[in-house]
Amino acid sequence: MSRRWAVFGAVLGVVLALVLFAPAAWLAGAVAAATDRQVQLAEPRGSVWDGSARLVFSGGEGSRDALVLPGRIGWEIAPVLRGLHLRLHAGCCATVPLEATLAPAWGRLTLEVADGNSQWPAALLAGLGAPWNTVQPEGQLQLASQGLSVEWFEDRFSMTGSARLDAIGISSRLSTLRPIGSYRLVLTGKAPAGAPELRLQTLEGGLNLSGAGQWSGAHWTFRGEASAAPERESALGNLLNIVGRRQGAKSVISLG
Repeated sequence: MSRRWAVFGAVLGVVLALVLFAPAAWLAGAVAAATDRQVQLAEPRGSVWDGSARLVFSGGEGSRDALVLPGRIGWEIAPVLRGLHLRLHAGCCATVPLEATLAPAWGRLTLEVADGNSQWPAALLAGLGAPWNTVQPEGQLQLASQGLSVEWFEDRFSMTGSARLDAIGISSRLSTLRPIGSYRLVLTGKAPAGAPELRLQTLEGGLNLSGAGQWSGAHWTFRGEASAAPERESALGNLLNIVGRRQGAKSVISLG
């Protein structure tokens, strides 16, 4: 009996060691698999719970498009009463760490994002492949969240709060006009069901973008349009052909 307890204790010790000291490479593998290799943690160091890596955006398996965020990002994952507390350090893009709490329950998973702000280079999008590798955007993406909570329950997705993405001073290799404009994309939870809604508007610039979308319970739908100021039509013609279906002077955007 004592020998059995010794074996049990040794096995338990090995399992605990694997859990507590799991290498960061395991997390990198999980992220790559979950995103079809579109988001990768390259050169991982440390552990699953406290580590760092280089953040890479890629078009996926076999893609030649890849862009690396300057510097390294770091993360800390700590167990809390409700689940796991996540903290992300990105010196290039966030002055304070980005934080969130992941709370699993029976048949339900909730992600609560702490209010925060960050700024990311728009050029990273080109690493995701088409159509971004054709557009080759430049500029800054300013991301802010307020009261954001996302829940998955029995294959249904809902959210409360809001997230705002401001694309500032955006340029593209498809246009000689630099910049082409600045834009705002707002994602909000819709009461009472919490189905998210998406709205796009132009803040300024020669290229006008507008539209609205909604989560139907199974997929996103989005309808919008793009048009150029009359004096900018020749400079923006190629870009209008890419972003949607041309109908005269405007381009119709339809997704889902």
